[in-house]
Amino acid sequence: MTTQSPFKILPLLLPAAFLIILGVFWLPDHLELLDNAYIDTFKTAFIGILLEALPFVLAGALLSSLLQVFVPDEMISRWIPRRPVPAILFACLLGILFPVCECGMIPLVRRLIHKGMPLYVAIVFILAGPILNPVVYGATLTAFRSHPELAYARMGLAFSVSCIIGLIIYATVKKSPLRLSVQRESEDTHHRSTRGGRLASVFVHTSDEFFEMGKYLIIGCLLTSAIQTFMVRDSLIAIGDKPLGSYLFMMGLAFILSLCSTSDAFVASTFVHTFSAGSLLAFMVLGPMLDFKNSMMLLALFKTKFALYLFFLIISGVFIGAVLLSVWL
Repeated sequence: MTTQSPFKILPLLLPAAFLIILGVFWLPDHLELLDNAYIDTFKTAFIGILLEALPFVLAGALLSSLLQVFVPDEMISRWIPRRPVPAILFACLLGILFPVCECGMIPLVRRLIHKGMPLYVAIVFILAGPILNPVVYGATLTAFRSHPELAYARMGLAFSVSCIIGLIIYATVKKSPLRLSVQRESEDTHHRSTRGGRLASVFVHTSDEFFEMGKYLIIGCLLTSAIQTFMVRDSLIAIGDKPLGSYLFMMGLAFILSLCSTSDAFVASTFVHTFSAGSLLAFMVLGPMLDFKNSMMLLALFKTKFALYLFFLIISGVFIGAVLLSVWL
């Protein structure tokens, strides 16, 4: 029997705390919001977002599991070019060829770093992989049927930010920032993945990843539906009308919700008439690169100083890029 690490529940604590505080301090003064009309609106919004997103989450989990079971880590490491620019472009291409959700990206990159993948290439793969893949592109295009330019801008911004951060890491970081060796973990993962046959491993990994991502999707849908239903629309419009406020609000929401990259576009699309296109773009790019759950995993993988440096590069890169692209959008 295996024991679950207490750190696995940390990504759930922030949304849960938000709901508890909301229920204790705010709801008693607004009991009229428990009216049937509000509850019906909440249920409709929640079910609509959830049903639209679930097929893409399942597809992403299945493709990620196929990659983990059938594509050896050594094969990917052998393909990496020696020069930095081709290697960074190759890392972006990996995201297109091998779609892996951010939930499974960091464990995969741990193994790849141990097998010889350079740090800057691994960082680019962590940032670009969850966004630059066909499943996420299809989900974004489906969510923004009337605004397809947001899907193109999401891919372009993710590619640009990932490449720039990769070059900065290559130029500025010379020592390994890894905390611990991952050899034992890699061997244990390989042992688990081969037990019971490859086909059985695919189903096991798919179900594990689907339910792992599903709880974040449900929490994200609950919070988004609550914001859309119970928060006064004038307040949302007031936030959306302030350029800086709208970007900070949506980027903070992306960090807290910790949604999967295959489902966050459906949540973002509910704000399309309230917030600017640039702030929605920042939401969809920042979330897969840096949210509450993967920031905990990055802090466990890298030394604190490097992790904070990486967080700063991601936040500033996404913010500046989204503001620049908002002129075109």
